[in-house]
Parts: sequence; C-alpha cells; structure tokens
Amino acid sequence: MSGHSKFANIKHKKEKNDAAKGKIFTVIGREIAVAVKEGGPDPSNNSKLRDVIAKAKANNVPNDTIDRGIKKAAGDLSSVNYEQNTYEGYGPSGVAIIVETLTDNKNRTASNVRAAFSKGYGNIGTPGCVSFMFDKKGQIIVDKEECDMDADELMMQALDAGAEDFSEEDDCYEITTDPDSFSEVREALEKAGIPMAEAEVTMIPQTYVKLTDEEDIKKMNRIIDLLDEDDDVQNVYHNWDE
Repeated sequence: MSGHSKFANIKHKKEKNDAAKGKIFTVIGREIAVAVKEGGPDPSNNSKLRDVIAKAKANNVPNDTIDRGIKKAAGDLSSVNYEQNTYEGYGPSGVAIIVETLTDNKNRTASNVRAAFSKGYGNIGTPGCVSFMFDKKGQIIVDKEECDMDADELMMQALDAGAEDFSEEDDCYEITTDPDSFSEVREALEKAGIPMAEAEVTMIPQTYVKLTDEEDIKKMNRIIDLLDEDDDVQNVYHNWDE
C-alpha cells in the first residue's frame, strides 16, 4: 500500500494482500460501485470502470467476482453512497503519510484512522500538510520476467502511447504518466499485450525518509498494518524508504 516505486515493495504488498483477499475484494468492490454510479456499468463507455477492472485483474480478483460486483452496483445504484475522504499526517521521524478512504460512515472512518496514527505514535495533520511532498501520477509497473520486449522497445511503445517517463529498475520497468493520460496509456499497452504487474493512479514521493531506529520502524509498521486492516481505507501512501 505504499507509494514506493520499487517492484520488491509491490511484491511485498501482493504477498500481504494474498493473506487478506477479503480486504482486496472489499476495496475493489467499492471502487467498482463508485465507478458504475459515476459512469454506468458498461466498461466500453466508462474509462474509470475499465481502470478499476484492470486493477482488479492485477490483484488476481477472479473475473466472476468482478462481474458480480458490476451487476450488484448497477442494480443497487440508489443505495451506493460512498464518500471519499483523504487524511494526511506524520509517522515517526516525520514520515509523511496520506490515507485515502471510501466510506458509508465518515465518523467511524475518521475515528479508526486517528486511532491507527495514535497507536503508532504518529499524528494526523491538516489537509495539505504532506501532500505537497508527493506527485500525483499514473504508474504502470512491468515485471521483467513477464515481458518479452527489451527496454528500448518498451520505452518507445510507452512514450508513443503518451507516457511522461520510463525507467528501468533491477527487476521491473516503471512507466509514469500524467493522471489525465493514464487510462489512454494503460489501454494502449494492454492492447499491445504488455503484461502489467501494477497499473493505477498513485502518489509518488518526491523524497524518501529512512528509519534507522528499531522502535520507529515498529511504530511505522503498526500504523500501516492498522490502516491496511480497515475496510474503509482504500490506499495508503508514504515516503518511508522501506
């Protein structure tokens, strides 16, 4: 659930999520409900829904679960009433944390998020207190083991599709886009048959904070674990260099 771009962290995230698939299904289910309410149940006419479906597939959500979620949301539009809220704050040693939530009970969510911060000896700040340290970008991660293309060929394909930047890590390629161009770039790469380990609009830290004190690391993990366990929490971004 971090905004870190290293593929090792994404694999770590996937492993954690595999132990709590119910959480992933809840998160994706709510995103599907909101996308269907905003743009209808037909993915061909709803780019936001197409992006959520791609995210679901990247997280190994079965197709029938996705289809059920769309049908349920389409038949239940009047009762879909999730509210989006963002909380910003600090963990130990000033680590910046952004928490995005989607909830049908704002008071419950606010209480739970505050409790997660306080139990990890962090604190919630005012809106905007840390978001200026992050850039909102579309981010596509391609696992080298899954991709037959060489770096130059993939880079040209990504840039031709409208990507802003391309970088090569030890075990993956990272493609970044303007948030408004993300859907277009992702769909172009999908049509080209390029496998994507991760594809979503995210918050990428401009700088990272290293934690060297064992107690600080425990506190930071405590905050993240409590937030991860909360069904109302959709995304957690931070600038801790794990």
